[in-house]
Amino acid sequence: MSIIVEQVTRRFTSGGSPAVSEVSFQAPRGAITSLLGPSGAGKSTLLRLIAGLEVPDAGRILIDGVDCTSMPVQKRGVGVVFQSYALFRHMTVRENIAFGLDVRGSPRAETDARVDEMLRLVQLEALGGRYPGQLSGGQRQRVAFARALAIRPRVLLLDEPFGALDTRVREELREWLHSLHERTGLTTLLVTHDQQEALEISQHVVVMSEGRVAQAGSPEVIYNRPTSPFVASFIGGASVVRGRVESGRVAMGSLSVDVAASAREGETVQAFVRPHDIKLAKSPGGLVNGHPPTGRVERLKPVGGYVKVLLRLPTGDEVTVEVPRSEFDTLGVAEGDAVRADVRSATVFVGDYAI
Repeated sequence: MSIIVEQVTRRFTSGGSPAVSEVSFQAPRGAITSLLGPSGAGKSTLLRLIAGLEVPDAGRILIDGVDCTSMPVQKRGVGVVFQSYALFRHMTVRENIAFGLDVRGSPRAETDARVDEMLRLVQLEALGGRYPGQLSGGQRQRVAFARALAIRPRVLLLDEPFGALDTRVREELREWLHSLHERTGLTTLLVTHDQQEALEISQHVVVMSEGRVAQAGSPEVIYNRPTSPFVASFIGGASVVRGRVESGRVAMGSLSVDVAASAREGETVQAFVRPHDIKLAKSPGGLVNGHPPTGRVERLKPVGGYVKVLLRLPTGDEVTVEVPRSEFDTLGVAEGDAVRADVRSATVFVGDYAI
């Protein structure tokens, strides 16, 4: 079942800025589509509109080709999982999973069989008699998934489902969701602000900013070919360096990088440089292979398997570089050292934009 959103707008105050403005995109059939963006981008509002929990002021929402814009929640065939789990504390795991079926008047034998099936699917067969307060956060979220799936939804809507969990559990549940999706094949819409989460488990990504779609496409396209300064800065943690086209290259103070053929000599540009796309070399005598140093190491921050280097350029700009531990140990730099930095690649946009 595909989800198609056409020119959807939603305002919560008369005359105020819309929470969602003229949004259009298509979530492919049988895929996980992530709505990705910073807080306040309109992601959760859009998901609630698709679920039927909110009504748009304009536009249409189609599920499997059927216009659901004014259709009640219970008739849309959607399963929804929230960050807060939204489980009934006074009900057991089995009773929580059965809730949607009971509301729909499912015969008891069919409900029991479906609950058993869902408990096996989410790997909680032995915990059906427990209450939510007796479960871990990850187990409670799997119960929420089982309850959403028990009604045999046409699409699955997930609103930051792992947001309240610690890093390790989040990673485990990402892999679990990937496996669950492979087994069910349900068209799934995932709201997240975590770009790693979106890029790791999605087949399609819709990047949102200020209530609008900034870019939509596969994770590879979103990451490697951003179409706007916002997407380039949001995806991949890029540093922004302003420069000018000189002799066919972008000169950014002491840094430079090849430029697209469309950029003209003398034009002002912004280059978005990701931390892993810069290579450093130490400058012990003031020169590196005959070249002057690019900048000085302002700060070093070891982070697991790599070291984050904050490099200050002569222009005053700061650039973040990520150096693998093994490479950093060989490099032998300390705070205050002069270094040479070579940019492997950068995304360049003509003009000077506010990000």
